[in-house]
Amino acid sequence: MPGPRLTSLAASLPATVPFVGPEQHERDRDMTIRARIGANESVFGPAPSAVAAMAQAAGEAWKYPDAQSFDLRRALAARTGAGMKNIVVGSGIDGLLGSLVRLTVAPGDPVVTSAGAYPTFAYHVAGHGGALHAVPYRGDHEDPEALIAKGKEVGAKLIYISNPDNPMGSWHDSARVRSMIEAVPDGSLLVLDEAYLECTDRDVAPPLVPDDPRVIRMRTFSKAYGLAGARVAYAIGHADLIAAFDKIRDHFGVSRMAQAGALAALEDRAYLAEVKENIETSRQRIAAIAADNGLAALPSAANFVAIDLGGDGARTRRAVEALMARGVFVRMPGVAPLDRCLRVSCGGPEEMDLFAATLPEVLAETV
Repeated sequence: MPGPRLTSLAASLPATVPFVGPEQHERDRDMTIRARIGANESVFGPAPSAVAAMAQAAGEAWKYPDAQSFDLRRALAARTGAGMKNIVVGSGIDGLLGSLVRLTVAPGDPVVTSAGAYPTFAYHVAGHGGALHAVPYRGDHEDPEALIAKGKEVGAKLIYISNPDNPMGSWHDSARVRSMIEAVPDGSLLVLDEAYLECTDRDVAPPLVPDDPRVIRMRTFSKAYGLAGARVAYAIGHADLIAAFDKIRDHFGVSRMAQAGALAALEDRAYLAEVKENIETSRQRIAAIAADNGLAALPSAANFVAIDLGGDGARTRRAVEALMARGVFVRMPGVAPLDRCLRVSCGGPEEMDLFAATLPEVLAETV
């Protein structure tokens, strides 16, 4: 019997996915996670107004969603100052990255990222046959100058950076990001992933210039807005590039419920401010837990904190497994030397108390 009729490219790819979700961990181990602080979700949840809007929209789930996400795009345009023609809505940043790579990367085309950066971008590049070039982090930060230099060297179609960064939580100020945009070589496009933008009040985002052809900026409702399960995000870029998404995107990929929830969440500024306060409180608590155990927490502008265990990736993996055995789900960076760290998502008092109680036991086991 013949096997799957895969393309030669698909057949050559490893049998892998970017992440193993917490539900799969529970099934594999026949256990229940008690502290879900590994996927950078918001345990603080979406705004009650967003929940109500999604519940109301669910009554019209028999209808296909608005393929143009018109109301949401109009609200985003008013909020950001970009034109509606400069905004595309998609099924999370992951979905937008997939569409962007499909639009711009042919087999063999060079693409630049950081070794250890958000892996889903590299997953899409590999899936479309792009040639991925990675530069190392510098001092636990992605290195803008090295990324641009590598982009010039290889003639990159895309250059990817997240700010604030995942998985380290580090960040660059707006002036440095703006300098990076100014330095983008001809023929390249900077992919600026701003998923964690709303998690901080730090000066991380340069002024928006929607029709700048050198950069596309991606933002999400998955983090501070608490809608990771709804899968809705947006990209801001040059009108010609944004229009090109219509050639290949899934036009019904963002449900009526997701659009309604995102629109309500965007309008509920008071709840967003409350979540940001909760994130800051949790960041401080994670840092205190680390210090109580003789460890250093890296400064973070995201909704998670990287804790330096002072060892290597093997020790960190043992710690991740030992925490999971106690019902505490955390993750770790995948590349040395970043993999010396645990990455702990912000949580409420219950999650933080459980993490504080289990971490000393785990550290004693994994020395």
